[in-house]
Amino acid sequence: MRVNLLDFDAERLAAWFAGRGEKAFRARQVLRWMHRFGEDDFGKMTDVAKSLRAALAAEAEVRGPVPISDTVAADGTRKWLLDVGGGNAVETVFIPEANRGTLCMSTQVGCALECAFCSTGRQGFNRNLSTSEIVGQLWHANRMLGAVRQPGVGNSGERVVSNVVLMGMGEPLVNFDSTVAALKLMLDDNAYGLSRRRVTVSTSGIVPAMDRLRETVPVALAVSLHAPDDNLRDRLVPINRKYPLQDLMAACRRYLENAPRDFITFEYVLLDGVNDSDAHARALLALVRDIPSKFNLIPFNAFPNSGFRRSTPGRVRRFQEILMAAEVVATVRKTRGDDIDAACGQLAGQVRDKSRRGVSPRLTFSPKRSLEVI
Repeated sequence: MRVNLLDFDAERLAAWFAGRGEKAFRARQVLRWMHRFGEDDFGKMTDVAKSLRAALAAEAEVRGPVPISDTVAADGTRKWLLDVGGGNAVETVFIPEANRGTLCMSTQVGCALECAFCSTGRQGFNRNLSTSEIVGQLWHANRMLGAVRQPGVGNSGERVVSNVVLMGMGEPLVNFDSTVAALKLMLDDNAYGLSRRRVTVSTSGIVPAMDRLRETVPVALAVSLHAPDDNLRDRLVPINRKYPLQDLMAACRRYLENAPRDFITFEYVLLDGVNDSDAHARALLALVRDIPSKFNLIPFNAFPNSGFRRSTPGRVRRFQEILMAAEVVATVRKTRGDDIDAACGQLAGQVRDKSRRGVSPRLTFSPKRSLEVI
């Protein structure tokens, strides 16, 4: 079986070439052709020696993800459903804006963390994505958006995909090694050349992996918080039972030592009557009082049988005002692509669940507006 070179970051690709008696610059040439130019045909890599091109064609391949569907929302948001084999598929979303283009990428087929308000978590979990399946989402998006650069043409001008967020299906830091290899390619000047400030990893709070990321490839960090105290967060974000808020906040403070930004972004999905009161907002301020922070408030995006309701616009404004009155930056995320189920928390893909999620306790929203396990 031929090896997929999209699975290799620059270091591993150089080692693979060295093992075949090739110089390091050959690996850099192929890296540029694959990622900067989006080329999957070795025969078209014109500055690579013909004999090497023939050898590569016999032994290796550049295999990106195969799209199952390509959907565009009324607001221009574009969602791809990508086949990753075995009856599984993941979703990737491109969000165009006036001054940026953001690609929301997946790192797992499904998710094992069971956050109560997330449709991905309701599907269960199948497996981690490989490096090629993660970075292949960016590779595919650039090709589909006409964003690949042309050999011999200058690199001036803005990238169509200027920002990447690992906020799609799955928990990136559970799939640590493949995620880090993909991140290294995103930052490599011979590949995508993105700034560390423009690549964001979102985590639900895998504390040991946050520390490893800080030492390995410290990109921008977003923490899925969603509750100001352990009692509520244990129910909304069950990984909190293993890494409670005291440990998570300490990891955030440590991360800032190497972070490319001087703040941590906290994501907070607002659920009507669950976590959106004035008291919750004030408790959040107390929780992050010694951590430079930015809050991204996210109106809940409904999905079938979620058991939750979106907070009212007035309640969202009030929550935001309390944070901002304390001089904490708090933005309300604009809902994008909800008409094609591409909004935050709606990514579902196709998952052949191996986690027996269907027999797990089900979280639901009771008439008394409390979260219960039934």
